[in-house]
Amino acid sequence: MIRVDHAGELGAINIYKAQLLVSTYLYKDVVPELKEMLSHEKEHFETFDNLLKIRSIRSCYALWFWAVGGFVLGLFTALMGRNAIWVCTNAIETTVLHHLSWQLSFLGNHDAEAHDAVCSIKADEEAHQNMGASRGKNAFIYKPIFIVVSGATKIAIWLSTKL
Repeated sequence: MIRVDHAGELGAINIYKAQLLVSTYLYKDVVPELKEMLSHEKEHFETFDNLLKIRSIRSCYALWFWAVGGFVLGLFTALMGRNAIWVCTNAIETTVLHHLSWQLSFLGNHDAEAHDAVCSIKADEEAHQNMGASRGKNAFIYKPIFIVVSGATKIAIWLSTKL
């Protein structure tokens, strides 16, 4: 579980890096929020990275997939517009929060240290989801973005459990 969370945080870092790259030139108004969310994801990555190192657990073999996939997803959504950035954020965080809830229910009975690590990031992820939901428009044209991003996130999570 920690390995999957670690990989997911790397994906999130790269999504926000790509979105920041585009937003710095096209949507300066969203840059402060993206920078803040990026800083949260970097902290989350460090939390899970330290936990992996302490436990002598290898990282996910698909770590490169998360990095490249995250950057590509961030780049495409940013090029589609600021609303697509927020729809992407909402879709990812909705999926991630569902995954984290499942993890917390399991870890609460099996691994207090990992449970605390997941708990430590949950509030940030909820804030990101709320920001995406409140700023992203729910117009019909954006539904496919939400569906594709959510589905891709689910597949990436599943794939990481296998690698």
